[in-house]
Amino acid sequence: QVQLVESGGGLVQAGGSLRLSCAASGRTFSSYAMGWFRQAPGKDRDFVAAISASGGATYYADSVKGRFTISRDNAKNTVYLQMNTLKPEDTAVYYCATSPTFPRRDYGGYVYWGQGTQVTVSS
Repeated sequence: QVQLVESGGGLVQAGGSLRLSCAASGRTFSSYAMGWFRQAPGKDRDFVAAISASGGATYYADSVKGRFTISRDNAKNTVYLQMNTLKPEDTAVYYCATSPTFPRRDYGGYVYWGQGTQVTVSS
């Protein structure tokens, strides 16, 4: 069992930045790929970014490429999502998830999910 706890969400003006964190329990964190997804009200949960277990490979949704950066610190069992140049359309609940494989944008490939953190971008 892996538990994930997101933090770092909040209210920010358009053009601003936030850094989300996702802390994972368990000793096998470095063996798991991690992903970030988001869900706006009334919409499906969408892929944002993913990172391989070693951190050597990353993958982004086109909508965030060049603005968001995913990274991980395996010594701290934590994955991060640095979000720059935020737009109102980035407003959503952001979830982190983990998988023993590297499913990239495949929602169904992720096994454990956090509870989410709200990000609100005002115009």
